[in-house]
Amino acid sequence: MVWSFIRRGRGAPGLPVPGRCGPGRHVLATERLLLFTPRTLLDVAAALAASADAEAQRWLGTRADRAVPDPGRRRALLEMRPAGDDGRRIPRHLAGRFEPGPDDPLFLVCVRRTDGAYAGALQLEPRRGQMGGWLAPRCRGQGLGAELFRAGAVLGHTHCGMETVRAGAETGNTASRRALARAGFVPDEGPPRHTLPDGREIDSVWVRHDDGPASRCT
Repeated sequence: MVWSFIRRGRGAPGLPVPGRCGPGRHVLATERLLLFTPRTLLDVAAALAASADAEAQRWLGTRADRAVPDPGRRRALLEMRPAGDDGRRIPRHLAGRFEPGPDDPLFLVCVRRTDGAYAGALQLEPRRGQMGGWLAPRCRGQGLGAELFRAGAVLGHTHCGMETVRAGAETGNTASRRALARAGFVPDEGPPRHTLPDGREIDSVWVRHDDGPASRCT
């Protein structure tokens, strides 16, 4: 899942506040993560950097490494903070405002609430009812995957009016499968084979998250 719907504009300082959603923009929080619609091109670039390493690409197959091919560049992006909240100046080419398109999947960047460091991203396709996401290398193995996927379920149910949120994973991706289970997802039917964006075919399993009456935040 690589996003190419970046538009330029002006940046905006300060992290968004959970619950303050607007047309086409969402903000929500878990115990340790803050998730929000990217505000700047830096947010998008850092989200791509979080998924560009070999371990992530093994499961995602999005070729995000083409967007951020240099490992040093990826590390530098992930060391920055949104909107220059760490006091450092955002490079001019990344300071432009990100504007989501009306037909684009929902894409939320996530940061750690403790220090504002970029932690990964979440994508939701309301029309297909499917969710996906990833964590930056330094945020893996800490139980944050369950929080990320739980946030995806909340985004679908209480922000987008979806009664069911679905997700797929490669059969051998035990970390993601465990995280989805901890987030309350249960086995669902789906195609046993799935083609990744890079053309690889994988064995897949599917899960779903059902909730009570759905609602919308805006």
